[in-house]
Amino acid sequence: MSFCLSDFISEVQNGFASGERDAEGVTQLRMNNVNTRGIISFDESIRVPCTENQLRKFRLFKGDVLFNNTNSTELVGKSALFTGYTEPVVFSNHFTRLRVHPDRADAAFVAFFLNHLWNRKHFAEICQRWIGQSAVKFDKIASLQVQFPDLPTQRRIAARLTARFATVEQARLAAAALAEVPHLFEKTLAREFQGITPLSLGIDHAPAPEGWQWHKLTDLARLESGHTPSRFHPEYWENGDIPWLALPDIRALDCRVATTTSEKTNALGIANSSARILPAQTVALSRTASVGFVTQFGRPMATSQDFVNWVCGSGIHPVFLMWLLRSSRAFIHSVSTGAIHKTVYMNMVERFHVCLPTLAVQKNIASRLDEMLATTDELTNSLSAQLAAIRELPAAYLRETFGPLNP
Repeated sequence: MSFCLSDFISEVQNGFASGERDAEGVTQLRMNNVNTRGIISFDESIRVPCTENQLRKFRLFKGDVLFNNTNSTELVGKSALFTGYTEPVVFSNHFTRLRVHPDRADAAFVAFFLNHLWNRKHFAEICQRWIGQSAVKFDKIASLQVQFPDLPTQRRIAARLTARFATVEQARLAAAALAEVPHLFEKTLAREFQGITPLSLGIDHAPAPEGWQWHKLTDLARLESGHTPSRFHPEYWENGDIPWLALPDIRALDCRVATTTSEKTNALGIANSSARILPAQTVALSRTASVGFVTQFGRPMATSQDFVNWVCGSGIHPVFLMWLLRSSRAFIHSVSTGAIHKTVYMNMVERFHVCLPTLAVQKNIASRLDEMLATTDELTNSLSAQLAAIRELPAAYLRETFGPLNP
C-alpha cells in the first residue's frame, strides 16, 4: 500500500541563518557537519548567538531527522539522524528538521530512506537550481508516494542498517590509515639518511654522520642536460624507438626505474639536436615545473631539457643517488627560482654536494628503500581498493533494503 511521505511526518521546520559567531553561543550544525554517509560530525561545528525563542524553535532533540535542503546539486538531500549531544544544538537554514509520528514511523528508518533517495539522485532531479547551488522545498518531497512496512518492521530494518553502517564506519576508519602511509615512508627515508639533508651547495651543510663524507657530485658522476628534437620536423618523431623522458612521465616514475616513456624519438632526432642517449642507470632529476621528481633509467634513453641527469661513476651507487635526491626534495625546492614556474638552473646544479657512506652501505640503504617503496605501493593499492569498496557499501545496503519497497 502506498502512502505520502507526509503521512509519517508530524513537524517540518527550516533552520535559521547566522552570519555571526559567538564563543559563548550555541552549537550550530551546518552543511559540512553531515557527511555523505548520513553521519553527523561536530568536528567543524561553530557557535552562534541564539535567543531563547530561537533555541526553543530550532533546538534539535534525539530522533530528529536533518534534511539538507540547500547545497550543490549532487549533495542536496543528504540526511542524517540526530542521536543527541552533550549540550544544546541548533541547525542552519540549509537544513530542514523533520519529526516523525512516533506511532507511525521510526526516525532512523526515515533518515535511511531519505539517504536512499539521495543516492538514487532523486533530489538532484527535482531540485531548483541556480549558479553554484540547488535547493529542494519539502513540499516537493511530502507528496512522494512511498511504501513503508509496519512500525515493528521499520525498527528491525533501521537496527540492522545502523549496525551495518557502524561496521562500515569502523572499516572506513581502519582503511583511512592510507593517509598515514606517506608519513611513515618519509620517516623511514629520514632515518636512512641519518636525519640530515644529504644534499647541499657545498656551504653550510650538515655535519657528516660517522662513516659518511661530503663530496662534490660532479666529482662522482657526469652531469648531462637534456634537449627536445624540433617539433617542426615530424620525421624526428616518426617510428621512434628511443625513449624520450619528458615532464608528463615523471610523476608516475618518481623513485622508480624508467623503462618506457610517453614519447619516443629516433636516431634522426638525436643526430639533429643536442639531445643525447644516456646509458641505463642514469639518474634524472626534474628541474622545472615538477621540481624534484627523480627516476633512474632502466634502459638507454634521452630526456627533455626539463631534466638534469647524472651518469654515475664507481664511487656512487645510482639507486642510492636517486634516493638521496628524493630525500633532499625540500632542499631542491628551496634552491629553485622563478616568479611563476620554479626552475633549478644549471649553475646551481653544478654546485651540488652529496653526503655519502661507503659504497657497500649505499647499496644496502638503496636496497632497503626499494623494498620499502614496494611495500608502500602494495599497501597503498590494497588500502585504496578497500576504501573504494567501503565507500560503495552504504548505498548498496540502502538499495538492497529499500529497492523492493520503493522500486
